[in-house]
Amino acid sequence: MVINTNTQAQAAANQLRTSQTMLSKSLSRLSSGSKIVNPADDAAGLAVAMRLDAQVKRIDAARYNVGNAVSFTQTQDGYLKKLSKALDRMSELCLLAQDVTKGDADRALYNQEFEQLQDFITTTASREFNGVSLFSANTLNVTTDSEGGTFPMEGIDMSIAAYTNATGTTNISTTSAAMTALSDVRGAINHLASDRARIGAYQSRLSYTAEQLTVSKENLMAASSVIQDVDVAEESTQYARFQILVQAGTAMLAQANALPQNVLRLLQ
Repeated sequence: MVINTNTQAQAAANQLRTSQTMLSKSLSRLSSGSKIVNPADDAAGLAVAMRLDAQVKRIDAARYNVGNAVSFTQTQDGYLKKLSKALDRMSELCLLAQDVTKGDADRALYNQEFEQLQDFITTTASREFNGVSLFSANTLNVTTDSEGGTFPMEGIDMSIAAYTNATGTTNISTTSAAMTALSDVRGAINHLASDRARIGAYQSRLSYTAEQLTVSKENLMAASSVIQDVDVAEESTQYARFQILVQAGTAMLAQANALPQNVLRLLQ
């Protein structure tokens, strides 16, 4: 039996220190909701989780871009719907102007409405969406994934002949002019139908892309959660275990510190 070196107390103190450290880590995990409180807890896991979280943020940005592109095409189609009605009316006026029972004065009245509709179409062609031209030949590259991949969305160009022929110097002031105007307007209607069909195809593509990005985000967040998020039920069990170990270690350390007092009995 020795007094200067109490190995039992040292062992109990070391074990108590370990239990207290584990209890502190468990408490930190429960309070933060994360398994990785410090990089040392899981260095490789932290690196993977950081990359996954960054990819999730990029996917959010891509979804935002796709959503704006959908809004852009919806705005385009909204204007084109009105243009379709205007062209339909223009074609009707062309036929009315060819009525042999109408005189030049009547055709002049029809021509006034025809010119106003031409001006409406010309004005619409210059509309913008947040500073970006709605109707130009420029191709818009829409970001579709977290790595910067793009989908080329060709522009709806209203400066082409199919539209300008119907909105330029065409008029219906005479029967022959009305026949020429009808041909030009019909060409514009046919091209407008093709443009609206193309917009519809873009919207379908973008809709599927948005859904795909949503699914990708969910899966990446789930993968990140497996690495980072603490299992509260399991960790609560560990916390209770370490609490008991700390309490038991404290009691045993007190007992180990009391052992040298037995030497006094031998000295009496």
